[in-house]
Amino acid sequence: MPEIAFVNDVFLPLSEARVSVEDRGFQFGDGVYELVRVYAGAPFHLPEHLERLDQSARALGIPLPYPRDRWTAVIAEAVARSGFADAKVYIQVTRGVAPRDHVPAAGPVTPTVVVTVRAMTPLAPALYTGGAAVVTVADVRWARCNIKTIGLLANVLAKQQARDQGAQEALFVRDGAVLEGATSNVMLVEKRCLVTPPEGPLLLPGVTRRVVLGLAQAAGVAVKERPVREDELYAADEVLLTGTTIEVLPVARVNGRPVGAGAPGPVTTLLMARFREARG
Repeated sequence: MPEIAFVNDVFLPLSEARVSVEDRGFQFGDGVYELVRVYAGAPFHLPEHLERLDQSARALGIPLPYPRDRWTAVIAEAVARSGFADAKVYIQVTRGVAPRDHVPAAGPVTPTVVVTVRAMTPLAPALYTGGAAVVTVADVRWARCNIKTIGLLANVLAKQQARDQGAQEALFVRDGAVLEGATSNVMLVEKRCLVTPPEGPLLLPGVTRRVVLGLAQAAGVAVKERPVREDELYAADEVLLTGTTIEVLPVARVNGRPVGAGAPGPVTTLLMARFREARG
């Protein structure tokens, strides 16, 4: 089955997709993106992803070229063309093609749209039955992490650092506060209460994060959104990550230290099961 791309109104094989070297996404990272999970051919919580795409684009002053129904139709057709029942869809919009200059061109510039569909390869089952390792890293990102931009160099370096230490994920820490993972949101459990850092400019408002918090409340699990200190990770009963591709992932070790009585703990196990039911 082919990996599919949609570039500026044209569907084509991903291997043939091209954008200009003058595109501001390539030159400056001047763009936004979304990642949508597809289960059994159906995009998961697509409206929330499109709403966040719109918020990110508006924050950068990039006009989205399509209305909501057009995005939905493009994604549906791209998934259908790919034939992948379980897939991941990337939506990327840059400011467009213009002569290289830090100041965008004064005249109208047409945004570049790229949508790609790839088969979803899930994480190793052992990570869900035995838990993942994470490390903490200093947060050197800019101060608008709530915008889902394509400028991800700090995240890339953090993931490399985690890999070099034999870990699955890196958690950003700023002034002693845990914010989020390089590609995930983070939560911990204290006496069956689910605790997570609050939304704000220093972390991305994750779609999966929001789903999991709702599932926890529906299951009778208390939820608190408040600042989390790094030392609380070591004392927590459970630590878990949420994200589009990882879903709900238990954490077994933080900086080499074991978490609680072992992963996954009871609350994480409950949320993993509830999420599987929600996705269908």
